[in-house]
This record gives sequence, C-alpha cells and structure tokens, in this order.
Amino acid sequence: MVILGIDPGTATTGYGIVEYSEDKITARKFDLIETNKDGSPSKRLMYIHSELVKLIALHKPDVFVMEKLFFATNAKTAIRVGQAQGVMLLSAAEANLPVFEYAPGTIKKMVAGNGRADKKDIQRSLRKVFGAKVKSKAKKKTHFDNAADALAVSLCHIYTLKGGDKIER
Repeated sequence: MVILGIDPGTATTGYGIVEYSEDKITARKFDLIETNKDGSPSKRLMYIHSELVKLIALHKPDVFVMEKLFFATNAKTAIRVGQAQGVMLLSAAEANLPVFEYAPGTIKKMVAGNGRADKKDIQRSLRKVFGAKVKSKAKKKTHFDNAADALAVSLCHIYTLKGGDKIER
C-alpha cells in the first residue's frame, strides 16, 4: 500500500509518500510544496493542486491521508488553510483516492504515544521507524516540521489499520 500523507498549509504544504507492506514501512519521499507568499490566493491554490496532481500521477498512492485543520485563534489563517484543504481534497477526488483525516492529537498519540507530544518527540518516533534518513534538508526548521508531520499522518494511518500496533526498527 502506498500512502500520500499531507500536512496542509498555504505557504508550505508538507507531504510524505510512505509504502507499507507486510510490516515493512518505507519513506519513499518527503518534502514540501511551497507557494509564493506574494502570489494571489487563487494562483497559490492552483499551484498546490497542480503539484499534488503530479505527485499522485508519479507515485500512484492507494490512499490520501491528511491532518485535520485545527486553529483556535487566527480565523484568517484558518480560512486560507481550509481553502488549501479544498484543493487537496479535489486532487484526491480527481484520482478517485479514498481520503482519511486525523486530528493532530490522534496523530501524536498514535506516533509518539502521547497526544500532547511535541515536534521533537514526533521526529524521534519517525526516526525509529524510517531510520536516520528522516532529518531536515530544509533551510528552515519549520519547513522540515511540515514534511515530518506529513510522514506522521501517514504512519498514523498505518497504525490505525493495524489496530494501533506500532512497527519499529
């Protein structure tokens, strides 16, 4: 099974392509879709859509998993990320992919064992599963966080399929 995990955003969308078969999990690719902060909202959304369509065509995932939107304070950001999620869901629908969404606390609990885990805890858990190659290549720390979150949502989906059983190296 090939899983496309998404950490939604407008400026940076993290993605992780994970392959799972017979208790073996491999991170095929993880990176970011970055949009121009000075671009119009419609152009940014169109770019996210076109990049996801390319990823889906290239990696042929069996399932599309995404972190659920969770914002408590900034309504403007929540609306923009919600719009980005819309084009992400459109990309999945165009490819006829089943979509699963997980809340941030669920992802943290499934991946790190604690629903309030921080970024370092998540990344430590990811390295246990995927090995040392899961580390930052990005210029900015927060950018790697987005790609790591996308891998985490993919891993959460696998653990959910397995009834909560974790797989570690």
